[in-house]
Amino acid sequence: MNGKQGWLASRWERQLERFEEVELKRARKLPTWRTRRRRRQLAVLVILGNSMLLVGAALFVTRQGPVFFGLWFGGALITGTAHWLLRILTGKMSGGFSLRLDEREREMRHRVTYVSYQILVGLMMVGMVYSIIISNTEDAGFRIALMLTALLLAGTTSAATILGWTLPDDDPEDYEGVSPV
Repeated sequence: MNGKQGWLASRWERQLERFEEVELKRARKLPTWRTRRRRRQLAVLVILGNSMLLVGAALFVTRQGPVFFGLWFGGALITGTAHWLLRILTGKMSGGFSLRLDEREREMRHRVTYVSYQILVGLMMVGMVYSIIISNTEDAGFRIALMLTALLLAGTTSAATILGWTLPDDDPEDYEGVSPV
């Protein structure tokens, strides 16, 4: 049994080292974007993209043509790109293990995680009500799936969005001597 624990422990350590390497690479990306103003712009873009997805899901039956596809795929592209950039700019707090965070980062992450969980639960409640309301309509299953997808995406992007909005500007001294990659 000791050999198995030793193998698992070494595997876990290698995984943590790999995550740390990825984080170091991300920390060097976009050094001029690491401002509160830029993060807030990206947070607004995430909210805009999520809103486009929600409107597209709501309009699916009435406007299945280019309006739906423009809203749905445009919203997905905007949300995905802005969320990806926000995760780079918020660093370990939005995606790293809690063990690797300092005390301030851990406290901020726990606060944001709790709020985003509450947002996700609220959005799923909205999805349940929506599914009950449209359950007897044409293509109800597909419409419910579209709406739940949009709501789930909005809920899962909320943590990085809140972090992007609330984090203060990074300290420029943290990036002295760091070459942008």
